[in-house]
This record gives sequence, C-alpha cells and structure tokens, in this order.
Amino acid sequence: MIKGARGYEVPVIYLDTNVEGNSDYDKTLTQFLYSGDRYYRLCQEIVLGIGGVRMLQELGYVNLNKFHMNEGHAALLALELYKKCGEEHCDMEALKKRCVFTTHTPVPAGHDRFDMEMFKRVMNGYMPDFMLNKGSDGDKFNMTLFAMNMSKYVNGVAKRHGEVTRDMFPNFKIDSITNGIHTFTWTTDEFKKLFDEHIPGWTLDPYALRSALQIPEKLIYDAHQKNKRILIEHINEKYKKDFSTEVFTIGFARRFTAYKRPDLILSDVERLKKIAKEKGKIQIVYAGKAHIKDGQGKDTIKKIISLANEISDDDIKIIYLENYDMALGKLMTSGVDVWLNNPQLPLEASGTSGMKACINGVPQFSTIDGWWVEGHVENVTGWSIGKDSYKHMEESDHITDSESLYTKLENVIIPKYYNEKDKWMRIMRNCIAFNASFFNTYRMTLQYVTNAYLY
Repeated sequence: MIKGARGYEVPVIYLDTNVEGNSDYDKTLTQFLYSGDRYYRLCQEIVLGIGGVRMLQELGYVNLNKFHMNEGHAALLALELYKKCGEEHCDMEALKKRCVFTTHTPVPAGHDRFDMEMFKRVMNGYMPDFMLNKGSDGDKFNMTLFAMNMSKYVNGVAKRHGEVTRDMFPNFKIDSITNGIHTFTWTTDEFKKLFDEHIPGWTLDPYALRSALQIPEKLIYDAHQKNKRILIEHINEKYKKDFSTEVFTIGFARRFTAYKRPDLILSDVERLKKIAKEKGKIQIVYAGKAHIKDGQGKDTIKKIISLANEISDDDIKIIYLENYDMALGKLMTSGVDVWLNNPQLPLEASGTSGMKACINGVPQFSTIDGWWVEGHVENVTGWSIGKDSYKHMEESDHITDSESLYTKLENVIIPKYYNEKDKWMRIMRNCIAFNASFFNTYRMTLQYVTNAYLY
C-alpha cells in the first residue's frame, strides 16, 4: 500500500508467474524486465494485459469504469474486457469508453511491434480477426496502434509530445497531459522546512508554491547550499575527490542513450577548458545507466568516464557517480547548480528530472523539447539550447546545439552565477514559484480525472 498525505491508501499489486502449476519457462516471465527475445516479451505483455484484468476481478474489483494503459504493454487488457462482456454481445463503443491510453515516447523503437505470424500463434485463436485488424501494421501487430483503436481517450505526456504524436498517428484524436513529479517525494528536507514555514499547506496543494515569490531569496539560496554540501561531501568521501561547494556545478543524470546526447557538453573539450579558465571553474556530475541492450549507451558511459579521468584539473572537474537510483537522483537534482538536459529534438516525450530539480530551486539548461517547451522562460526559469521548434529539427544538429550550449555557458550562465548572485537567486526562486507549482502529480492527476476519466 502507498499512503498519501491525506491518509488514503492506494494498493500496488505485483504479478508473479513463478507459481505452482506453471511450466518452468512460464515461471521465468516476471523475472526480468529487459531480457529475452520477442516471444518472451509478448508473453510478458499477455500476462500484464490479460492477466492484469483477471487478477483485478479475482481481487473483487469488478465494477471498474476506467482502465488506463501506459504505453502499449498492457494493450491486451482491451481484448480481455471484450471477452468478459460477452464478445458478440459486447458494445464496442462502451468498451472503448472504459479505456484510456497514454503514449510516453516519440521514438518508433519504443512502440512494441510483434511479428504477426508469431502473434497469432501465441494468441492461439484467442483474439478475433476484427481485433487483429485493429493492431495490424503491415506484417506486424502494433500494440500502440491496437491500444489507440481500442481507447476513447488518447494522450501524449507534454504539449510538444502531443504534437509529435499527432504527426506520427494522423488518423487519431490525440490530446496531451504534461507529466509531473510527486512534489513531497522529491523535495529535500531543507526545502520542506522552508516551505512549511512560509507556505503552510503546500504538501496538500502544490499550487501554493506560487507563494515562493514571497520567500526571501537568500533563504532559498542557503537551503540549496546545504543540499549542495551534502552532494559534494558524498562525492569527496566516496570517490576521494576535492570538489568544492563554491564552484559552479552542472548535473546530468538519466538513462544513457544516443538521442539524449549525454556527451554533448564534452564535444569540444578545449573550448570547455577555456571557458572554465576565463569565466569561472566548472564541476560536472554525471550519473545514469544504459539499457541492457544499448551498446552505444554503454560506450558513451565508458567515454565519459575516460574523459573525466583525462581532463579533470583545477579549473574543470568531472565525476561519474555509480549505481544511479532514486536516492542518488534526489541527491543530484537538489545538489547541483544547474540541471543539464540536451536531447535531440523532438525525441524527448516529457522528461521529469528537471522538474525534480526546480522544486529544490535548481534551474534547467536544456534544448526546448518535452516539458521544457512549457516550463522554459529564458533567464527567468532557466536557459535554452538551440532553436525553439521541432519543425526546425534539421537545424538542431550536434554542432549547432553544442555551439549554443558553449556560448550560453560562457556569456550568460557562468558569469551570472559568479558575478550576479542576486539575479541567480531570483531565478532559483522563480523555478519553484513558476514551475514546481505546476509540473507536479497533483495538477497532472486532476487533468487526467477531468480530461480522461470523466470523458
């Protein structure tokens, strides 16, 4: 059970195939998230979609009005709902009204497609032909396409992502509800104390964080410095480094994959060294993991670790932190001075790490994609990299964006950090008041209720 701030409890239910009566193979289906072949993956999605509906009914949840599918992994729940309502007697429009589908990726590889011959063989006649047609994508069965065809409400996870998804699937009505983070979870103890004192009730109503504009800027800066000290002490104690709380520190942590371009800031090491020497010292803190099958992502991690060891000196220091998890993520998003995010447009569906940073007064420096399209106000909540529209994505190449990144670091961000501390502190406060008050699960859930669940 997950217990909320008001005392309500929400059950979290795990499916497990390692039970008596299953074959040895079937017992392994819930052992690994990213492993096995396409047959293994399809079996997992059958367990999630079909098995999920059966499990809910066995637990007594028999009158559920809405089933929310996040990505196509659970799409086969629509098939099971059809079976439960009597197949040929089923009102298909009524069934569709029970289904909500949210797509979380604009990357084609993120949409599960299975060889149609294998899909039919595994389903073994359980899915009628007219439903097979709803997922038919050439010689593949497309789970995203099937989920869209079986849902009354479909959405992307940011306004830009909704736009991109409508271009990918022009025959569907696709809305957007921008993601948010659970405010209380990602707010550090230092900022909780600050908010408790100045914004009573913020835990139950994150909209109230707009009142952060009334908090003295120095108090926000001091709270951040305490968080920064915790991060720097962790780095120095665990890795035997000499990072400093007085040096401008950049953070980058997420899944390592090519389109997120984790090494963009290291594309011209000599220029970066020159900026650090002339404008002010720089510390860069990295963390993250690559998908188990993403060889390029793993190679990028090796490259960054190698560069970190090679170029670190008195003016610029780089560290790669091990074993990235939620605890380390919170330590980093609250402890660095700027959160860096530079995905290739338009491949960032939403992103949430920058939201976790802003609740702790840390501005974001990012290409204008995902949630940053909505959260970015230049020199107010952070800074942009490159152009402002994915319609110009051909101009958003590695060279152009790295030039934009270096130019803004050199001429705007680092000088402001070291020489205009009052303006820097104002930006920190703006991050909380403008972005943290909106990009949270409180607002997001209300939008799902009004736009999707009551639809």
